[in-house]
Amino acid sequence: MTRKWIAPAGVLLVLLSVGLWYYLAHRITALPVAEVVLRPPALPSEPVTQHPIPDEQSNAAAQSPLPALNESDPAILAALDTAVGAPAVKDYVIRENVVRRIVATIDNLSRQKLAAQKLPVVAVPGVFKVQGDELHATLDAQNFARYGRMVAVVRHLDMQRVADLYVHFYPLFQSAYQDLGYPTGYFNDRLVAVIDMLLATPQVTQPIELVRPHVLYEFADGALEALPAGQKILIRMGPENAATVKGKLSELRAIVTAAPIKR
Repeated sequence: MTRKWIAPAGVLLVLLSVGLWYYLAHRITALPVAEVVLRPPALPSEPVTQHPIPDEQSNAAAQSPLPALNESDPAILAALDTAVGAPAVKDYVIRENVVRRIVATIDNLSRQKLAAQKLPVVAVPGVFKVQGDELHATLDAQNFARYGRMVAVVRHLDMQRVADLYVHFYPLFQSAYQDLGYPTGYFNDRLVAVIDMLLATPQVTQPIELVRPHVLYEFADGALEALPAGQKILIRMGPENAATVKGKLSELRAIVTAAPIKR
């Protein structure tokens, strides 16, 4: 709309509004009293939980007292030592604000950027390698080996034990999720949605072309660069590592969605 039409259009909208008000006001007063029905405004519906934690497991967690969220690091780290292995936890897990870091990272995996200061694990060791030069670079397959040790830990995880740990501490994960700004959100629903997003990561054939507009390399393909951060991480891992991670995510999803939906 050009500027010269803005004022006439505004006047027209005002006239239409006044005419509509006059018509409705006179029509309503002309109606018999019995035909004028006043209804209370509809209240917003509460969000529906899609994937509730099984009741019997939630009750078991409630019977075993949990620490306060801000004091939960020793308990969650001890549980991770049992489920994941103490050496792996020592090597990879950042030992403060563990629950909050896990929740914030899961929430951010579907966005384009991850907040490095909120990651629950240390950075993958080694130097990022490319083939070619800054004018024409491709992702070097040697980078996939950088993820080898961490993916080996994932490969040997008993996902039922991981899920049991998650369910036991679920009230803390839920509290941390609400603290992120989702007062009516349900964290398990968010977890399942993020798992589904990761499982939908596209298969990328080699070579993967890169560009370096600033300090860090990016995918040259705009469609790849626009993918969520979690999918880009899986692509950088390489097909075999990504397949291992996806397999474990599928196992976890099956467990945490086992409870029937309550309406």
